[in-house]
Amino acid sequence: MKSNIARTICLVTLLFGLATVAPAQSRGPCSSFSPAGTWGISHSGTIIFPTGAVPVAIAGTITVDINGKVSGTQTLSKTTLRGTITMNPDCTGTFTAEVYDQSGTLLRTVVWEAVYVDRAREAFGVATSLTLPNGASLPTIMPGQAKRMNPGRSY
Repeated sequence: MKSNIARTICLVTLLFGLATVAPAQSRGPCSSFSPAGTWGISHSGTIIFPTGAVPVAIAGTITVDINGKVSGTQTLSKTTLRGTITMNPDCTGTFTAEVYDQSGTLLRTVVWEAVYVDRAREAFGVATSLTLPNGASLPTIMPGQAKRMNPGRSY
């Protein structure tokens, strides 16, 4: 009888121990970081329109709030950005940006897949889709990068 009680206690202790270790292992290296803050961004590449390929080069800034909402500007083309950004526990993420001209007209929606590095102080990505307001999807070849402008700040 004492042997069964001892085994039961050992088993319960083991199960509770495993239950507390499993979540810690699944969090990943970016689970304690947030993309919130101000970032410098740049990307260059090619958008392929029906009339031909057009080279693109952009630099700007974005600000991400703690809920992943994004606003920003692209200095070269004088456009504004609004969208959302996510960061997964494995340091990958998605940035969906709606790009507007100076009068507020939607020009395009771009989705970026990214990876965060250096304790989420920098990100590298590639545009995976570009959609025009009429629903047309255009092929793109557009890598980009972003760097946190306030790297000493914790989120």
